[in-house]
Amino acid sequence: MIPRYNLWIEENEEVVLSLWRVNLLTTIDETGSISAAAEKMKVPYRRAWEKIREMEQRLGFRLLDTEVGGSGGGGANLTQKAREYVDRFKKFEKGLDVEVQSRFEEAFGSIVRE
Repeated sequence: MIPRYNLWIEENEEVVLSLWRVNLLTTIDETGSISAAAEKMKVPYRRAWEKIREMEQRLGFRLLDTEVGGSGGGGANLTQKAREYVDRFKKFEKGLDVEVQSRFEEAFGSIVRE
């Protein structure tokens, strides 16, 4: 058995940040493109945009600076505030996997399935 967990932050009972959403933002930052990030994460472009719009609406600020495509193509970059929130979330999340594993081992020890 392997323990798993999911982590998210809510505002007014609505998800604003989660492991998946922060991964989306990080992937956009790495690729410079929403479509490339969606492709890399194996989700439809529309779904990626929906999640970005949800986060922006719920947080109350823009997460991306975007450029419309054309002959040179478009692009997307995280705003400074988005970078700060990604960094804060990663700081909050750091080490939780170790804590979860430790608590799992305390609770379940070395149970052998029969």
